[in-house]
Amino acid sequence: MNAHTPVLVVVDAANVVGSVPDGWWRDRRGAAERLRDRLASEGVPAVSGPVEIVLVVEGAARGVESVPGVRVSSAAGSGDDHIVEVVASAGDRSVLVVTADRELRRRVGELGAEVTGPRSVRP
Repeated sequence: MNAHTPVLVVVDAANVVGSVPDGWWRDRRGAAERLRDRLASEGVPAVSGPVEIVLVVEGAARGVESVPGVRVSSAAGSGDDHIVEVVASAGDRSVLVVTADRELRRRVGELGAEVTGPRSVRP
């Protein structure tokens, strides 16, 4: 792998947003947009060096737009399945998936991705 290749950080928006009971369920799209904006401004403190951030959204959050620094990818069906597809297509890049979902952690781990919890991007 090229040392200058950014780490691919794949964020499970539904899981990260759902990790804090702040009323997100009343406006799922708005909650995903706030997470996207926080990622764009603060990055991913758990990773040193360049990153490429992909925020995977599903359900009512589909259609959230990408912004500079964060590519938003809308899952047609299951967000978890879409995250696995994104990780599988990363080739030999270093990948970090942000989720607390136990089954998703297992699935992406089998593909060689590292995993961290929601607190790494959301205080």
